[in-house]
Amino acid sequence: MDPSLQDRTVATLERPAQTAVVAGVRAAGEAARRAADALFSLQRSDGHWRAELEGDSILESEYMLMKFILGQEREPMADGRDGWQVMQELAAALRAQQRADGGWGQYPGSAADVSSCVKAWVCLRLMGDDEHAPHLQRARAMILERGGAEACNSFTNFYLAALGLIPWRTVPAIPPEVVWLPRWFPFHLSKISAWSRTMILPLAIVATLRPTRRVGLALDPITRDHGALRRLTMRREVPAAWRAFFRAVDLGLKGVGALIGIAPRRHAIRDAFDWLMQRASQDGPARTEGIGAIFPPMVYLQIVFKALGMPRSDPRVQIAERDLDAFFLRDARGTRLQPCFSPVWDTGIGLYALTDAGFDHNDARVGRACAWLESKEVTHVGDWAIHCAPGTGAGGWCFEYANAWYPDCDDTAMVAMALHRARRGSSGAGDRGVRWILAMQNDDGGWAAFDRSEHRQWMEYVPFADHNAMQDPSCPDITGRVLECLSWHGLRCGDAAVDRAIRYIQSHQLPQGCFFGRWGVNYIYGTWQAVIGPIRCGEPREAEWLRRAGAWMKSVQKPDGSFGESADTYEDPSLMGTGPSTASQTAWGAMVLLEMYGADDPDLARAIAWLVRTQLTPEQAADPAANPDGDPAGSWCEREFTGTGFPGVFYLRYHLYRLYFPLMALGRYVRAHGAA
Repeated sequence: MDPSLQDRTVATLERPAQTAVVAGVRAAGEAARRAADALFSLQRSDGHWRAELEGDSILESEYMLMKFILGQEREPMADGRDGWQVMQELAAALRAQQRADGGWGQYPGSAADVSSCVKAWVCLRLMGDDEHAPHLQRARAMILERGGAEACNSFTNFYLAALGLIPWRTVPAIPPEVVWLPRWFPFHLSKISAWSRTMILPLAIVATLRPTRRVGLALDPITRDHGALRRLTMRREVPAAWRAFFRAVDLGLKGVGALIGIAPRRHAIRDAFDWLMQRASQDGPARTEGIGAIFPPMVYLQIVFKALGMPRSDPRVQIAERDLDAFFLRDARGTRLQPCFSPVWDTGIGLYALTDAGFDHNDARVGRACAWLESKEVTHVGDWAIHCAPGTGAGGWCFEYANAWYPDCDDTAMVAMALHRARRGSSGAGDRGVRWILAMQNDDGGWAAFDRSEHRQWMEYVPFADHNAMQDPSCPDITGRVLECLSWHGLRCGDAAVDRAIRYIQSHQLPQGCFFGRWGVNYIYGTWQAVIGPIRCGEPREAEWLRRAGAWMKSVQKPDGSFGESADTYEDPSLMGTGPSTASQTAWGAMVLLEMYGADDPDLARAIAWLVRTQLTPEQAADPAANPDGDPAGSWCEREFTGTGFPGVFYLRYHLYRLYFPLMALGRYVRAHGAA
């Protein structure tokens, strides 16, 4: 916390009747100062932040399956490390992540996920673990309880088929000819989400060429219905009519493919591969660090290289392999993988939190963060331009270090408002980012992540849509963040873009008063994002819909002042707003209370007091039992996953959420008392 700001704030409050308030504000200011010190201690020399981005066991298991498919499990890594030793380290990570019930899940406390369990069981068997060993017997029992190997999702089945464990007819047909579809066609690539298109085309090539390495393993011990392993399965959630339709389409595509053979399809395969390599560019303004800069398509691309017969010595293969291997982490906790890097996201939020604590570009550390973010502005015209007005200029930021084809609205909004605050006014990059965001507004008034888009429910029923994110429609959390950004750049209620966005958010309020969280867990996150932006743009706090949102937030606050919500709420909405207390979610709740009810709200004071009380002291930070992640003093201990990748499928633990969001809340609380 900027000491001069804290002193001015406390001075305005020091009246006898306000002693308790003064003490609370003073404690919050000291906690903010310690949190800012902790955040600065993690800043890298060039000005940016990047903490670990943690996923679940499928990262280790899918990497291992890829290596077995490629036949590289005993070959040296791209950096020269012993490949078999790395595989053993990953196997150890899988064993360490196995639950007491024998399964593997998507986040701590989740139910076992059958696809995760099957992949882990196969990996450990391929590594030589005895099928009858206790840990694999427990895994077998859990897999059978959860439906058996035949209940795996389609993405898992691609791996199993490539290892000869199931027939390829079990895998959904994805014709590479999709790359030729005209823009008016319902399934044109631009109409599906950015992450899906980078996954579908590699899988289309793999499903057509069917590269197979038979490993001498059988799924019999973990299968309940052996017949189901030989036919396409679809999710129970798909309506019967759509299930019948897509089964017929799948059979037709496979029949035509068998009839005409591979040769006539080589041209489509080549064009699909060219599309992929163009978006995996390593130089120029279109630079990206791996196709999509995220783990799944980067793994699939390795299998594409094998299917096309490309040697490992090919420079394109080597670059792609190094990009993927960069996701490895090795420390006292063992060897593990990240799904991608989050430097722009971490730096944008970290910078914004520091501005809430009174820092600006006059602090050299903040100045370096600004310069680093400005250097990461995307100048390439990527896939997003297809649905924008002709001549829309490039601008914005991606999530990762380099992903020029796919900047996103969420990162761009965060960075643009952080730069505006830190620079204390307009910045060229930030202003360009705002213009780009405005061009990306959807027709329904909301914003999606990567594209101008619309919702097409039928796309979620295709056989390879198991990740529940075939599309990228508008969502209230991103729309709310965009409005918060626009408010800093002078846009208010009465502006057409703002009014349409607020109407969109209102239309997605749930009966309880809260909002679904697409990119964070879950209703606490969604409600925080949905209400702050409209209020900052001038929507009256007394508006009925905002009062209902505030009342819901108060209703889920715990007696000790904290907030917490489990990702279980994606599967069971009746649990909304409930779960273990976390620093990040308490900060989100506190910021809603501040925005809705003002600085003197007693429930806000309780939330702030909880953050102050649970902040790591130097003694706690030095104690591995109290601080298993080794965070600096001034941070918080938070083991829960509060980030969302694909709801119901994949969740994330951002290791800086527990620091910069509490700093943001504390800074706003102290500043609000200063303003009062």
